[in-house]
Amino acid sequence: MAPIGEKARSHPDGIIDLSQGTPVDPTPEFIQREFAAASNAPGYPLTIGTPELRAAMRTWANQVLGATGEFDVLPTIGSKELVAWLPTILEAKVVLYPEVAYPTYLVGAMIANAQALAVDIDAKAWPAAQLAWINSPSNPTGRVHSEAELLDVIAYSRQTGTVIASDECYFSFPDSKSATSILKLAAGDNRNLLAVHSLSKRSNLAGYRAGLIIGDSDLIAKIRELRKHTGMMVPLPVQRAMVAALADETHVNLQSERYRARRAILQPVLEAAGFKVDFTEAGLYIWCSRGESDWESVSWLAQFGILATPGHFYGAKGSSHIRVALTATDDAIKTAAKRISER
Repeated sequence: MAPIGEKARSHPDGIIDLSQGTPVDPTPEFIQREFAAASNAPGYPLTIGTPELRAAMRTWANQVLGATGEFDVLPTIGSKELVAWLPTILEAKVVLYPEVAYPTYLVGAMIANAQALAVDIDAKAWPAAQLAWINSPSNPTGRVHSEAELLDVIAYSRQTGTVIASDECYFSFPDSKSATSILKLAAGDNRNLLAVHSLSKRSNLAGYRAGLIIGDSDLIAKIRELRKHTGMMVPLPVQRAMVAALADETHVNLQSERYRARRAILQPVLEAAGFKVDFTEAGLYIWCSRGESDWESVSWLAQFGILATPGHFYGAKGSSHIRVALTATDDAIKTAAKRISER
């Protein structure tokens, strides 16, 4: 990417970086206040989470995700470390992951020295495995899996005993479609099911490293015991901030509207420039193609000082697509749209 980045930076009015999904909007002040109020934290934090945080995670899982039945909850240091280390914690020998996907699924399997197999969403065709990742809404495509597809995943898990890790980090940002948590469809039977969530985008807390998992109580007990011995503890000020964040959906809905508005500005301009937008039903990204190599497309945008990500970074099947992030300010998105439309 370095030469493409240099090309974009050479634009006389500067670069607009739409290649990274890093939040730029402010952390809500009420969350900042809770973080600051807990800054005197001389003792070790609880791996399991404070009683207040555990209650907040459980309530949120019930009310927002629609989880029912018996389940447990656990805070994580963002979701990325969980994604990277879960195959190792579960001692998985075979890991399935989406064929166009967030790269850390593959990296996590590599860390565990597991066999990693890229699969499509049709679980009826999946081979046997110890762990299978699904991601809805998807990074990078924004695809929202149907309830039928998710029910097939649950059926696969019931038949094979495979642990399903459902990465639902973009759950809070619907556009043309809304995602459904796998826990809502489990009908109270959460065996071998984990829902993975993050407050990084939901609450603009990427710098706090705040995430959580919800699901099978026995699985979470195993994960928790290993985390105690590996120092994977969420700091107390972050736990306090999480309690506040999970108790409020107003700021989440506001952020969702921001991303929806940015997509509405940028997507038509890209389409007018010859890009076909695929999926992009939810989440933070526009997944699009001009029927050429991803390198050609990112280079074309770079002439306008706009940096996007080549699709092959997410798997070979993405090699004719690019991912355009909406994690830029409103002004930057408007400027990017103007530069493309005036080409």
